[in-house]
Amino acid sequence: MDIDEEFAQIQAKASMKDLAIHVVTPGEVITSDTAFMRGHGTYIEQEKVLSSLAGVVERVNKLISVKPLHTRYTGEIGDVVVGRITEVAQKRWKVDVSARCDAILMLSSVNLPGGVQRRKQESDELQMRNFFMEGDLVVAEVQAFFSDGAYSLHTRSLKYGKLRNGSFISVSPGLVQRCKSHFHSLACGVDVILGLNGYIWVSAHVPQSLDEIDTEQVYSNKNKEDITAVDREAIARVANCIRALAQETMFINDTIISFAYEASLQHKLKDMTKRDVMQSIAQEATLAVENMKG
Repeated sequence: MDIDEEFAQIQAKASMKDLAIHVVTPGEVITSDTAFMRGHGTYIEQEKVLSSLAGVVERVNKLISVKPLHTRYTGEIGDVVVGRITEVAQKRWKVDVSARCDAILMLSSVNLPGGVQRRKQESDELQMRNFFMEGDLVVAEVQAFFSDGAYSLHTRSLKYGKLRNGSFISVSPGLVQRCKSHFHSLACGVDVILGLNGYIWVSAHVPQSLDEIDTEQVYSNKNKEDITAVDREAIARVANCIRALAQETMFINDTIISFAYEASLQHKLKDMTKRDVMQSIAQEATLAVENMKG
């Protein structure tokens, strides 16, 4: 092999290694490869792509951008989000989704108890607090934008609706990785909903098939009575793993959560809030993901 070709390959590998960095600071060099184009949060200086803010590097083909670490959620149509009801208004609920303003869930955008298909009536409006009330957690999908920039949500699928039997975690929206599905059932018997707005829900396993779901109980406020101590510990352990990954500013997806859970089994649950233990779990999970990719 020609020495120039070998040197070029080494440079290319170094450039790709630079792109694997999760977090960059203002003025930090992201890559020196001129084949890449700069996107939001970057600028070019001396033929190098540099970051103009502190955030997470994102790459789409040859386009490099930096998403700020501390920012409000900026959504797209089709995004799965987890939110908290903040207000019950006329024919609508206001939902906190970590955006610059509350999202709107219209009465016409929810399913009726029992899965009945009909137009919403005045009697349904009087019973809105029987569906969702202030403080309830919901998982929904962004379906449109209002003129003021607020998001319009809907829960017209059985996989969306009120959340129960679990624990709520809030992380930076930039750390939640966009995937084909944001509903995951882990091997430890715990379900995870990764909201693209940075709100994550960890719960006991919830049936997903139509035959298993009790459509009359979709708006119930009662948790399952048969959640065992083992299930509760698994939920708490997964939640602490997500907090550890977020603290180390790692991308969060179902794969790295599973590896973090396995790494956490060597620690007692009460020790998982310690700084050194959280760092150890995140590092082991990252190493396991890298080994899987080869």
